[in-house]
Amino acid sequence: MRTYLAEFLGDPRVVEIPRFIWLPILHGIILRRRPAQSAAKYAKVWTGEGSPLMVHTRRQAELLRGMLPGMRVEFAMRYGTPSIASALEKLASCDALLVVPMYPQFARSTTESIRDVLPKGTRMLEDFHDHPAYISALATLVLEDWAGHGQPDVLVMSFHGLPQRSIERGDPYFRHCMKTAELLAAALQLENKRFRVGFQSRFGPAKWIQPYTSDILTLLGRDQTKRVDVFCPGFVADCLETLEEIAMEGREIFQHAGGREYRTLPCLNEHPAWIEGLANIVRSTP
Repeated sequence: MRTYLAEFLGDPRVVEIPRFIWLPILHGIILRRRPAQSAAKYAKVWTGEGSPLMVHTRRQAELLRGMLPGMRVEFAMRYGTPSIASALEKLASCDALLVVPMYPQFARSTTESIRDVLPKGTRMLEDFHDHPAYISALATLVLEDWAGHGQPDVLVMSFHGLPQRSIERGDPYFRHCMKTAELLAAALQLENKRFRVGFQSRFGPAKWIQPYTSDILTLLGRDQTKRVDVFCPGFVADCLETLEEIAMEGREIFQHAGGREYRTLPCLNEHPAWIEGLANIVRSTP
């Protein structure tokens, strides 16, 4: 865990604080405490096959191979293993290469971090935040869930947060998230009062994109909302942020504030509509 966090939090794209200030803090304070804290959280969601993110990503790649005959498909993790370098090595004999970051909304801290480790000139998909195949897959998953469980009083769409400073410097991430939410709400035929958009997973003392998902859940709880569903459109696979932060911590926040029924919807994972949609995204990338 320490090795992973050192690589992740040591990436200047992820933490944009000057290196001479940040690195002593990272190695002198954070990496002494955070690995144990993170390990305890991962223990709550770990499966017999390993990390949920790794399990779902591997399965997505396997299913995508079946949807794209004649194309080779490999998956990689930006930090940890299997590395991007190892995936590129497996594909070294290919005449043409397309890298598809599994970040629907563009951010320098995510998408550009991948570009940083790619050979110069490698073709890479920038984002797919408003691609019809992506929006359709999201809507299909939600509607199928509601067909079996009924609709909530409020749907909370929770996206990963980003420091407000990044948005002020021109990062389009916030705009992309809001566009995704707008398109999904339209596909679900939701009135404005039936959904909220929030941002989660903030880190450190700096101001992050608001409103915070935790604040939204607190307010809905205080209003004694009968049922809230939380969906994370920006995560294409369930992971620590969805399974522990949203499903567990979110429930505690909402119900402690006075809310009643709390449900979390799964991410796209291996849903057939998403695998087909991902294949369509790949095919349509120029």
